[in-house]
Amino acid sequence: MKKTGGVSTTLPVFFNPIFMKKRILITGGAGFIGSHLCKRLLDEGNEVLCLDNYFTGNKENILPLIQHPYFEVIRHDIMNSFYAEVDEIYNLACPASPIHYQHDPIQTAKTSVMGAINMLGLAMRLDAKILQASTSEVYGDPIVHPQPESYWGNVNPVGYRSCYDEGKRCAETLFMDYHRQNNVRVKIIRIFNTYGPRMLPNDGRVVSNFILQALHNEDITIYGDGKQTRSFQYIDDLVEGMIRMMNTEDEFTGPVNLGNPNELPVLELAERIIRMTGSSSRIVFKQLPDDDPKQRQPDITLAKEKLGWQPTIELEDGLKYMIEYFKTV
Repeated sequence: MKKTGGVSTTLPVFFNPIFMKKRILITGGAGFIGSHLCKRLLDEGNEVLCLDNYFTGNKENILPLIQHPYFEVIRHDIMNSFYAEVDEIYNLACPASPIHYQHDPIQTAKTSVMGAINMLGLAMRLDAKILQASTSEVYGDPIVHPQPESYWGNVNPVGYRSCYDEGKRCAETLFMDYHRQNNVRVKIIRIFNTYGPRMLPNDGRVVSNFILQALHNEDITIYGDGKQTRSFQYIDDLVEGMIRMMNTEDEFTGPVNLGNPNELPVLELAERIIRMTGSSSRIVFKQLPDDDPKQRQPDITLAKEKLGWQPTIELEDGLKYMIEYFKTV
């Protein structure tokens, strides 16, 4: 072994960079999506640092991971700066359901914008790769259908949903500007409706709402006439797409749609859940909230081409998992 000034210049024979663990930071790691991502990345042999302020995240989501030797969790709000030595950052932190993001709309917008600035600054200092969990809400109430990544959207900048929609749009802008101006290695995904275990039961989203109401034989509430469409992907499919996106070449920034292209009217979803649960629930209709999109369907051509990704879990199978999960909460 060669030495220079008493210091070895060669690595031990057992060292192999292929087997180095990646150090990965996940903001919002105790949330619905974040907790599934934490587990998957740990299972792949990485070190995972989970940040969460527990506004919508839940410690119970990550309790099974607490004893893992390569898992750490820190209570932290990403509106405040943070420093740790990491190789990759997944920026997921932000309340994502209308009930939660409209609770404090100023805080929601600041989380998207200031959180992005703080995490991009960290990535720039460390030369770390960073992925932004953006949303299909950047398309607003779309007039192009299905929605490709090239579509600029139809968003109300002053409505009740704007704190979330425009906050995420601004975060995408910041990611691209840090990339162009400072050569930060960024990735942007746009997440469409996702469901699965660990969804909050009171978050107001249609899958969790309908299943809980059906299991309790309560009236199933549909806002509007039920003809508005959504596309639902199971959480495992989303996590797979996120990891594939992070592992793409540095030159590819996205954005990339991650969602299920199989479109479904909300009324049909409610009827299917009633049938699958054997519920005696009735369907009742209420006034549609402001700026609620009439249709939502991803064009996933780019995800297929660049990531080799498409959803694999059928809605019927995913709903079975969800129904069994909500029987236990």
